[in-house]
Parts: sequence; structure tokens; C-alpha cells
Amino acid sequence: MPVSINEKVMHGEPVVAGTRVPVKVVLGSLAAGMSFEEVMEEYDITYQDILDCLDYAARTVAEEEVHLLRA
Repeated sequence: MPVSINEKVMHGEPVVAGTRVPVKVVLGSLAAGMSFEEVMEEYDITYQDILDCLDYAARTVAEEEVHLLRA
């Protein structure tokens, strides 16, 4: 998978493999309205890198447990 986690790169944050671009920066840029093309140009990553970040986020959220509190 092209998202890597290495304690020696960006303090162990998930990054696009082979770069120092954190997944959260890619996702945040998209959420802020940047296009895929703008993100690719800004961070020198590929279309597939962006898809890999989205896949990583989707799998992370899918594994998250939510505990509802009732009033």
C-alpha cells in the first residue's frame, strides 16, 4: 500500500509512500476545495497517491468504533 508509516518520517504520521506528504494534508486540501490536479501539483504526488490516501482514510474510519452516549 502506498501509504507508509515510519517513526523516522514525519514522527510516524501516515504519509504518501516515498514522500514526506502527510495523508492528513492531502485530505485536508481536498476538503478545503482543492481539485485533484491542484493537490497533485502542490505536493508533487500522483492521482493514484490521492486515491490511496482516500482509501487509507476510508479503511481507518471503517475500523473506528463509535460509542453513543444517551442523556
